[in-house]
Amino acid sequence: MYIETETTPNPATLKFLPGQAVMETGTREFASPEVAETSPLADALFGTGEVTNVLFGRDFVSVTAAPGADWSALKPQVVAILLDHFISQAPLFHPGSAAGIAVPPEDEDLGDDPADAEIVAQIRDLIETRVRPAVAGDGGDIQYRGFRQGVVYLSMQGACSGCPSSTATLKHGIEGLLKHYVPEVTEVRAA
Repeated sequence: MYIETETTPNPATLKFLPGQAVMETGTREFASPEVAETSPLADALFGTGEVTNVLFGRDFVSVTAAPGADWSALKPQVVAILLDHFISQAPLFHPGSAAGIAVPPEDEDLGDDPADAEIVAQIRDLIETRVRPAVAGDGGDIQYRGFRQGVVYLSMQGACSGCPSSTATLKHGIEGLLKHYVPEVTEVRAA
């Protein structure tokens, strides 16, 4: 088995491609060692002591190193953990847990006005078909959080979370796309 590694726009994050499915659908982010305990793989990655974030995507695992961590020393450790996991065909999540289901906390979901249902459907479709695949290519994910008075609220995950270029991605890339196809959109903000 060979695991490819790609850089991402976030210098603290590398994208690892095991050449097989990681998640059947969706993504799952682990932003702390406590949350990572639900997944043997994420837990092992945090166990290096140098990892601050892990994101499972459809066919990749993004790993963010702690500030000051040396990727030349950390990368072989991460590759070894991933190889052990995928060769042994270990489960991604501990049995009997709902860890594979990522539900945004209610305080992060801004809700939508039912009168905006058609606009929201257009926004969600564009995010799913155009934005998420592009962001996943960089080792991250983006989640829709709400639409209010012309403003679309999105949250960045994985390599995109904390990336120096994430603001530019939101403001120039995603905002431009949404404004072009959905004239009711006036702005995109991080949630």
